[in-house]
Amino acid sequence: MSAHDDLPTYSIRQLCREFGATARALRFYEDKGLLNPARKGQTRVYTSRDRARLKLILRGRRIGFTLSEIQEMLDLYDRKDHNVHQMAVALPRHRAQVEALKRQREDLDEAIKMAEAACEAMEKRLSEHRPDLLPGADDYETVLRARLLDDHDTHKARA
Repeated sequence: MSAHDDLPTYSIRQLCREFGATARALRFYEDKGLLNPARKGQTRVYTSRDRARLKLILRGRRIGFTLSEIQEMLDLYDRKDHNVHQMAVALPRHRAQVEALKRQREDLDEAIKMAEAACEAMEKRLSEHRPDLLPGADDYETVLRARLLDDHDTHKARA
């Protein structure tokens, strides 16, 4: 029994469950050379290293990096230098991505404001000219008719 036999391993199902990924995604990352699980027959066996790489891949994707950018940064991993070279390359890329994401957020906020203003203008115009075409108008009409019928029936019963 080698020292490697004592290291934890993970199945594709375990990693999918842990990270909310699909088996198809893991196989795709394997095809792209980002993950390299061992095989026991047809079964993929992932190591702690694979698990750590998957975590970085998914984080990189969420941040918005391409797979090739992620691959470049993962390839720089070197325990001997405490990953300082990898971090020196990754840091400016992350800073640039933060700025790009902030610009996207500003663009989205502005687009939301524009869409909200357009909705308000359309709702105002519809309420002035055709309130029956407003969203929810059918529900309002149904409630109103039920109340009118109920009031009419109550009034009849009293008479």
